[in-house]
Amino acid sequence: MSHFPATRFLDRSTPPHIVTLVLLAGVSAMNMSIFLPSLPRMTEELGTEYSIMQLSVSLYLACTAVLQILIGPISDRFGRRPVVLGALTVFVLATIGCYFATTIEAFLTFRMIQATVAVAMVLSRAIVRDMVPQNEAASMIGYVTMGMSLVPMFAPAIGGVLDEAFGWRSTFLFLIVFGIGLTALCWFDQGETNTSSGMSFRAQAKEYPELFRSRRFWGYSFSAAFSSGAFFAFLGGAPYVATQVYGLPPTMTGFLFGMPAIGYFIGNFVSGQFSVRYGVNRMIIVGSTILITGLTLSLILTYAGFGSAWVFFGFCTFVGLGNGMVLPNATAGLLSVRPRLAGTASGIGSAIMIGGGAAMAALAGIALEAGEGSQPLQWLMWISAAFSVAAIFYVLRCERDAVPA
Repeated sequence: MSHFPATRFLDRSTPPHIVTLVLLAGVSAMNMSIFLPSLPRMTEELGTEYSIMQLSVSLYLACTAVLQILIGPISDRFGRRPVVLGALTVFVLATIGCYFATTIEAFLTFRMIQATVAVAMVLSRAIVRDMVPQNEAASMIGYVTMGMSLVPMFAPAIGGVLDEAFGWRSTFLFLIVFGIGLTALCWFDQGETNTSSGMSFRAQAKEYPELFRSRRFWGYSFSAAFSSGAFFAFLGGAPYVATQVYGLPPTMTGFLFGMPAIGYFIGNFVSGQFSVRYGVNRMIIVGSTILITGLTLSLILTYAGFGSAWVFFGFCTFVGLGNGMVLPNATAGLLSVRPRLAGTASGIGSAIMIGGGAAMAALAGIALEAGEGSQPLQWLMWISAAFSVAAIFYVLRCERDAVPA
């Protein structure tokens, strides 16, 4: 079990408090999931089709992926604090745009700009790596994301309640207030942790080939990408499964969306407790195995005639549990390949993860509309999980064959 570095809450001369890191990591998850129960109603009110409305997930993820390629080097150059504060400010303004949008074109435009908030999640990880070494980083990231995992437990339920009581726009009003509060908190609490900031972009670029040649970096990145890909496919397709396949109302949909988050909470707690003791690779193997096992059981029960909303969402708890073990450890692994480029590594690794997630979310919408029932989505999630298992065994092979880091 790791010990957190000394911090003083609301003191900019010390690293940010763990509460601030949890909220930074969590705001992106909240922005992703809180409005999902409203997608069917938004589709109707904005006069579009579900496959178009679902672009609010896949386009958002695609913009996030592109943005994160740039954010890492920028934060390595100018520091974590100014980049986080700037991103949160843009997020609040874009959310105001979503609140007032009256057409699908306007909504999707502001939704893509909202992607800047993912910077907070990426840099919360880089900040942790600035503060502690690899295995302790995996443990601390586990605790940070354990707190973050509480957000998707409650966010969809909150969104469903707000939608039924006040309409879907109230969800974005909630995000506006939350974003303003978090920006103020970071202003007063987030001290700079990137002590090596100031390296020019040209100097950074000269070191990129060393990072890109690392097979371990790519192995860890793809392990995280395919593991989270199963979850992003769930985000893209589960609203359709809940409403069109099982006929659930927004409130119940929001409640069931919290099932994977319960598993994610537990998985992150396990990572926080055991990553230092057992190492990142072993934790990733166990997590990815749990992930694919849960999805296999879900498919078996569905084809055996026991398919239901509770079976589908219940076994997605394993998706959260596996991700809770894979992601903190894979992230710590890829950040530790070249610690001096932690921001860049975090940005590129997250871009791969989010870009893959965007593709999986888009494929989920297409597969569900082309097929029947929940099986197309379950198979898509299973295939992504299988590639995650393959990626971590590739890392082990590199280490066994003494391939350069």
